[in-house]
Amino acid sequence: MSNNDVMKKLRVALSLRDDDIIEILKLANFRTTKTELSAIFRADDHPNFQPCKDQLLRNFLNGLVIYKRGVRPDNRVKTVGEKTNEVKPKEDKD
Repeated sequence: MSNNDVMKKLRVALSLRDDDIIEILKLANFRTTKTELSAIFRADDHPNFQPCKDQLLRNFLNGLVIYKRGVRPDNRVKTVGEKTNEVKPKEDKD
């Protein structure tokens, strides 16, 4: 099963429109357009068909988790490339 098939099945199963999918991708800090999405959902033999890359599917699934469950509390695991501004408390020397 290709990434395109997974996206198509999730779209139908969750009754998502293109706008919904774009919003879900935004939750994962991934930007795309309706044109790019329509190319993914086209038939394999269509001239404008584009294969769904792993990055798009991964970000869609991460955004879907946030969409369904909400944002994770501060004890969450960092994503690749994410920086935190945490300051470790100093230990008292008493």
